[in-house]
Amino acid sequence: MFCPATGYTTGHSGMNPAHWLLRTRNRRVAAIALFVLALDQLSKAIVLRLLPAVGDEKIMLDGFFKFVHWQNTGAAWSLFRDRNELLAVVAVVALLVLFLSRHHFDSRTLPGQIAFGLIVGGIIGNLIDRIRVHHVIDFLYFYLQQRGGGEVGFPAFNVADSAICTGVALIFLITLRNDREAKSAEAPFSP
Repeated sequence: MFCPATGYTTGHSGMNPAHWLLRTRNRRVAAIALFVLALDQLSKAIVLRLLPAVGDEKIMLDGFFKFVHWQNTGAAWSLFRDRNELLAVVAVVALLVLFLSRHHFDSRTLPGQIAFGLIVGGIIGNLIDRIRVHHVIDFLYFYLQQRGGGEVGFPAFNVADSAICTGVALIFLITLRNDREAKSAEAPFSP
């Protein structure tokens, strides 16, 4: 039933489920994190179905982009390779630290909530891989074909990696904006 006072369609509880889910800051962060997690795990399931063997590749744009099934037992850019268990512990500690310091994410604003949700969803997505298959599944590989036949590429990554990087970049932008606003508020007025 439509409620003219609120503009929402109501269910049995009197509130639209989307409105209920997005009503508070924490729920918005959780919804974003769950969306990232679902997209990450769905994309990895597709990779496992279409490219079942580790090392399988499918050229999407010759000389530029491949859909691959690579495993990463390290962190970003394969740093700390073969340290999967340690990196799983680091991910759990990072989630705990993020939870305890969430007030620093400018969570009063939608950009802050988006950044926090992207980072949390990405960390959980890669953590699930580390626990379930003992490595992170990377599948997006951008590269340039060299004249001699070799490739120069950006390390393969996945949806979770993209979410983490986007969230961190967003935090930098928010911090930069807040610093500029604080400095302009502190600047003496000169006629």
